[in-house]
Amino acid sequence: EPRAFLLSLSMPRANEAWLEGFSQGLFALAQSHGCELVGGDTTQGPLNISITVMGDVPHGQALLRSGARAGDDIYVSGTVGDARLALEAFRGNLSLPQAVFEACRARMEQPTPRVALGMALRGVASAAADVSDGLLGDLGHILRQSGVGAVLQAEACERLLACHRDMDLSPHWLHTCVLSGGDDYELVFTAPANRRDDVARAALDSDTPVTRIGVVTAGPHLELLDAHQRPVTTRFTSFDHFSSP
Repeated sequence: EPRAFLLSLSMPRANEAWLEGFSQGLFALAQSHGCELVGGDTTQGPLNISITVMGDVPHGQALLRSGARAGDDIYVSGTVGDARLALEAFRGNLSLPQAVFEACRARMEQPTPRVALGMALRGVASAAADVSDGLLGDLGHILRQSGVGAVLQAEACERLLACHRDMDLSPHWLHTCVLSGGDDYELVFTAPANRRDDVARAALDSDTPVTRIGVVTAGPHLELLDAHQRPVTTRFTSFDHFSSP
């Protein structure tokens, strides 16, 4: 549960108009979660924003990456791929209907923190991570920390893109956005199959839809299956913070 945050901000000069908009957005989100600004620093320099959020969790109930077990279901909250779709439109690689572009842009620029769902999943989910670098990459963190593998259903993953019914995207772009795109800040999590009712209740209580997309396996590999249960051989990569530009 968020409690407080620190803000360290450097900028070339004090731009009052920019600071007003930045502050309004920052404090609107903070206030919606009862999270107070308690310190930090401001200085002159290249624009850089560093925010550290602090919160608390009941002892032993933190959702870690290391608790997934073979047979657990794999879920994703909300929708994923929207932010990557907006990015590709900005890059000129895709042309989107205006309404779709605006919706995807909002998802990229103003993601919804899934705090309520995370707290509702305490004692239900076995492992969890946020989808910041790409679905497959962030699920991969869970699998590695837990020492397990997974089988994902491609059709279920495709439905995670909010506009998948509104556009005729090629399989390449559909899978790239959903499986490799980042900046969605949804939750990917696992839970025992006998806790499906509890997962549904947590989703309802937090007003956050969740989609079951696969199952955890004992083997170390992550496999993606198409509608005919055949392996999808294309490889998808997620964002690498230390890759060369």
